[in-house]
Amino acid sequence: MIGRVYSAVAESKSLAEVVVATDSEEIFDTCQRHGWNVRLTSANHRSGTERVHEISGLIPADIYINVQGDEPLARPEHIASLLQVMNSTDAEVGTLKTPAALIDIQNPNAVKVVTDSDARALYFSRAAIPFDRDACQPAYYKHLGFYAYRKSALERFVSLPESFLEKSERLEQLRFLENGISIYVAETPFDTVGVDTEEDLQRVEKILGSVRP
Repeated sequence: MIGRVYSAVAESKSLAEVVVATDSEEIFDTCQRHGWNVRLTSANHRSGTERVHEISGLIPADIYINVQGDEPLARPEHIASLLQVMNSTDAEVGTLKTPAALIDIQNPNAVKVVTDSDARALYFSRAAIPFDRDACQPAYYKHLGFYAYRKSALERFVSLPESFLEKSERLEQLRFLENGISIYVAETPFDTVGVDTEEDLQRVEKILGSVRP
């Protein structure tokens, strides 16, 4: 799975460097055997954002992209959309959304997002948001776990305590919102399935099996 994600991200011609950042000796050794660029990071990080912050202290860059290793459906188009969001100097943090499939609307493992008219995130939740009180049939959007950060945003994130909403939803991106840091959201037609459960893995295998070479 790591190899599939690494290859998809490396296909992007807009990135100066692609790094696997991990605290796992097993993953580190696997990456080295395959010749993938890898860095061993601290085992004390509580989130992917903290891990990216450590890398930002080792590798200078204007923008840091974070793609989780459990996103086997990642593709270069996701990276392109993230970088487009970060073209705005107002954007300190960027991420992605896609129209939510029916199976994901009530699924707490699929995070939903609502945005304002300027494409800034209003809230992320494991619940189905917005709540359809009067049967208006609103559009639902699933958040995809791809992020872009400027270093200033990473520095601010690690300086802040874990926020109340972050603890409640177990969603690290809420720390940014709760502390007044906007997250700009680009829409992509390319859905992904983060592999958190055996059911997720079976769903991904079915999707990949249906894709013709």
